[in-house]
Amino acid sequence: MATKRVLITGGAGFIGSHLADLLLARGYRVRALDSLIPQVHGDERSRPRHLAADVELIHGDLRDPRAVERALRRVDAVFHLAAPVGAGRSIEEIAHCTSVSDFGTAVLLEAVVRKPVEKLVVASSMSVYGEGLYRTPDWKIVEAEERSPAQLQAGRWEPCGPEGEPLEPIPTPETKSPSVLSISALAKHHQERLCLMVGRAHAIPTVALRFSNVYGPRQALGNPENGVLAMFASRLLTGDAPIVFEDGLQQRDFVNVHDVVRACRLALESAVSGGRVFNVASGSSVTIRTVAAQMAEALGRRELRPQISGQYREGDVRHSLPDTTLAAKALGYEARVSFTEGLLELAEWLRRGLEGATRGVAPTNAMPDALERHHVEGPSPGA
Repeated sequence: MATKRVLITGGAGFIGSHLADLLLARGYRVRALDSLIPQVHGDERSRPRHLAADVELIHGDLRDPRAVERALRRVDAVFHLAAPVGAGRSIEEIAHCTSVSDFGTAVLLEAVVRKPVEKLVVASSMSVYGEGLYRTPDWKIVEAEERSPAQLQAGRWEPCGPEGEPLEPIPTPETKSPSVLSISALAKHHQERLCLMVGRAHAIPTVALRFSNVYGPRQALGNPENGVLAMFASRLLTGDAPIVFEDGLQQRDFVNVHDVVRACRLALESAVSGGRVFNVASGSSVTIRTVAAQMAEALGRRELRPQISGQYREGDVRHSLPDTTLAAKALGYEARVSFTEGLLELAEWLRRGLEGATRGVAPTNAMPDALERHHVEGPSPGA
């Protein structure tokens, strides 16, 4: 049987390059379509050193029909990972965010309809849920409402029930109705729904994977919107204490990139029919305050204690705890990398990159320009 060729949109990036490594090891031929945006790849916009040599890279914009047509030639399956970068800036760059997510996905889907593939896997996000599910003191499960500006300004961080009662966060399954609180979350929801709708209409098996907070080597630390771990690390490595929003007790599920790409591979190779949605997470949660302290410990900067700012960001949710039961049953997915193991790997990669930058030698997985210049862009997000 001929070797299958897989296209990864956004394939030169953080998750995409790791997915390419895994697929190559499984015997697939891999092609990546990537615009190589400066935020992630630097002003040179050249092929990143961490992208495997066997990956065929097409430098092009997802919104360019000619680039997409070229990328889809003789392709058997597609992973759609390309997305606008930056949840915080999406409120200021509305046209760009919606253009890349909505129009870019539409261009891809029109091309896929003309050249159908065996499977389409689209990267979605836990952010589509907004606030997750909660339990009242009498064990009733409720969907918490968005926290009001007045509540946040008063420093009352925890969501309340219908009668003002305290709530306990519980794992959120895929059956929860979407409640998007940011433009980037809306963009992810649109991408997911577009792919599932077109897949169903044209009998293209399509699976959406809702990623939790993904972390690991190759994160672009120069991008202040690329995750709290990346920004905590940026500050710690330049001698600054990490800044934490709210009171630091908000909970998140951090899933290692190696687990994420394995979930992608399982979605590709499983017999699961199209039209399915799965949470991809670690299955455990940690407070942001604890994350900051553990990141400092892993990098040998324990004296840099987290600064609890008491500030907040519009669109942030208080707690995000995914339920991964469905992915376990249908895909055979379970997280294998513990948060401690993942942090140690990330810290080692960061140290190697910093040492290489100091010597003027770029390592295999090159560090972002922002860290090479020992420069930090803006405060670290709290979620």
